[in-house]
Amino acid sequence: MPRNIGVLASGRGTNLQAIIDGASSGGFDGRVAVVVSDRSKAPALDRARQAGIPAVFVSKKEAGSQEAFERSIAGVLDAHGVDVVCLAGFMRILGPWFVRWYWGRMLNIHPALLPSFPGLEAQRQALEYGVKVSGCTVHFADEGVDAGPIIIQRPVLVRSDDTFETLSERILVEEHKAYVEALRLLCDGRLEIQGKRVIVTGSS
Repeated sequence: MPRNIGVLASGRGTNLQAIIDGASSGGFDGRVAVVVSDRSKAPALDRARQAGIPAVFVSKKEAGSQEAFERSIAGVLDAHGVDVVCLAGFMRILGPWFVRWYWGRMLNIHPALLPSFPGLEAQRQALEYGVKVSGCTVHFADEGVDAGPIIIQRPVLVRSDDTFETLSERILVEEHKAYVEALRLLCDGRLEIQGKRVIVTGSS
């Protein structure tokens, strides 16, 4: 049975679009059941509506507390029968109870080869440190910031003339591929968490 996927996004929603396209093309055995944003005018919500997917805005201000905000999001996800949660540029840190509730079925993507350069503007951090290879990471979300067991990493060579923008765009191309691949493995039941490691089981 296809997995119901809930996507949390705050911005443009390019990774959301990759997930929508991956689902429609059979890239993994799942469907996007709902998209939730903490920003009422997030382009990600427009992408969802254009694809005929329920798009829900949850206001942190109206919720009041962080816990109430997170419980409102969880209520939306549960109401749509969500099995898997994808964080796709969701610019909020989620609290311990939310992470525990969705542990082992909530994915995050980050534009760096974790554990290097967690946090904001990872691409700029990579350029400032002069690394020769950067990339992206899809991992299970835990209570840390850009932490949790790593599922997939895709490398991107850093050019001598790269700017924040040019490196970000090349990494983004790989993010789209990596998220779909991680979802394929998860939806196929091929991921096992063993401590800090993720083991991919079965044949490809």
